[in-house]
Amino acid sequence: MATVKSSEFQKNVGLWLDRIHEGPVRISKYDRPAAVLVSAAQYDELVSNFRKVTTPMQLTDVEVAMIREARVMSDNPFDLDDIPDFIEPRLPAGA
Repeated sequence: MATVKSSEFQKNVGLWLDRIHEGPVRISKYDRPAAVLVSAAQYDELVSNFRKVTTPMQLTDVEVAMIREARVMSDNPFDLDDIPDFIEPRLPAGA
């Protein structure tokens, strides 16, 4: 990802707007990341996929196999038996 200082970005906005079609541009201020500039098409794609829900039935066999093979590296191992099948919903007091 290309990185540009905010002062340089301000001087050459047109150049950096052209560069976003090659990929996102990180803009820094005082040597710290301040923003990331992306093309409108990439932004639309990001927004359209934000919090998109996929049901288990929509997963392909390859995706299911990848999930089954995935491992979490942790000092506190767990497995699916640790997750209850159903948690009784709690009603607010007085309901």
